[in-house]
Amino acid sequence: MSVASAMSGLALAATAPAASAQDSTTVVGGERLGRPDVQVAPLAGAPALPAELTGRSWLVADAGTGEVLAARNAHMPLPPASTLKMLFADTVLPKFDRSLEHQVTPAELANLGVGSSLVGVKENLPYRVEDLWRGVFLSSGNDAVHVLANMNGGIQQTVAEMQARAQSLQARDTKVVSPDGYDMDGQVTSAYDLTLFARAGLRNADFRSYCSTRTAVFPGGVDTLTGRRTTFDIANTDRLLGKYPGLIGVKNGYTTNAGATFTGAAERGGRTLLVTVMHPEAQGRVYDEAASLLDWGFAAAGKVQPVGVLVEDMAATASPSAPSAPAAGSGPTAVVQPHAAEHSGHDLGLAAWTAAALGAGRDRTLVRGSRTRH
Repeated sequence: MSVASAMSGLALAATAPAASAQDSTTVVGGERLGRPDVQVAPLAGAPALPAELTGRSWLVADAGTGEVLAARNAHMPLPPASTLKMLFADTVLPKFDRSLEHQVTPAELANLGVGSSLVGVKENLPYRVEDLWRGVFLSSGNDAVHVLANMNGGIQQTVAEMQARAQSLQARDTKVVSPDGYDMDGQVTSAYDLTLFARAGLRNADFRSYCSTRTAVFPGGVDTLTGRRTTFDIANTDRLLGKYPGLIGVKNGYTTNAGATFTGAAERGGRTLLVTVMHPEAQGRVYDEAASLLDWGFAAAGKVQPVGVLVEDMAATASPSAPSAPAAGSGPTAVVQPHAAEHSGHDLGLAAWTAAALGAGRDRTLVRGSRTRH
């Protein structure tokens, strides 16, 4: 797409009906983000946006400043698939110490959606919280999500807390029905909201570590001959991790209803960009289109005016107060970990984003088979 065609698209977008869940007069992040089609404001020398962007909705933004560099249908409500797990982690991860062990019960693994992606959690065996989170981020394991949600007081309580967290992040396009992102009637989010979830999550050191991990060893069952616990390797299903230069994470997803969804973060030259792509024409294109938007965003630095902004976490701007009591039903395992203090909504400077990015990745690559739904 040339600069001229992009500007022409802007003129058309101004008169087209809004493809947004929000009133155009009160659009979160700025009025232009409520318009349909491509929104970009190139200056002299700006690179053209990538050709052949087929995502129904996408957005690229600067993680440090919050400036939205370009977007299409940023607030269009669409099924999230497993990118919703970012909000789940943002809500639940700060509550439990990563070294805590939890004995999994059969009830915690009940009612998983048909065809769910699973990491392989076994009932009646203990798992450390950090292993369960690796199962969530690497294998997009709905079984690991359900165990953690039950530790948090149950599925419905966790859904309610996720919805409240979305509200505090001003993610008003999001309706949470299941904590794992599995296709459910009425469950939607938007490219804008997913980008808010990623930005908030990456401010937590553990979230950042898990989403950047490429491979890990996961606990298996008990060997009937030796009586010892077995292990097996798991690998991150994010196809850009380890391949796109500077990629930090964050989360991919796919269901029949949602199509492919992806939110990623990458650092280059002291600058961190966030990108979200939802429902391209073909599943595999989600990574190509995300990578091309990241390339464009880095090349467009200083050459485009922002078309909107990522709003800040309202909870982070509230007056300091005493720590809240553990959630009802969460029991004695609900322990606030030290990293929870790092999970603030205050804007991180470029140096902080860079330092965290360089320290986040710990493991390396091993490719496993794809899942039906993640």
